[in-house]
Amino acid sequence: MANAEKFIVLPYRKNRGNLVPGEMRQASNAVSAEKIATSMALRFVGVAAYAVMVDEETGDMSSPRLLARHGEIADLSS
Repeated sequence: MANAEKFIVLPYRKNRGNLVPGEMRQASNAVSAEKIATSMALRFVGVAAYAVMVDEETGDMSSPRLLARHGEIADLSS
């Protein structure tokens, strides 16, 4: 099982009062993920940048580590 660290940015919107994740964006590194999250922050209720471990065979993500947070975000570990 080959794991690799990837960087993602996840925006959040409100839908009928509930927090809903938007389309995930990938970043090339941690600094880039934080910059993308900052630039998206004004357009969404919340934005989070994460470092995650990805199983390259299955695509499964695990061990999310929060890098940056703007506004209201959901807990990925639940």
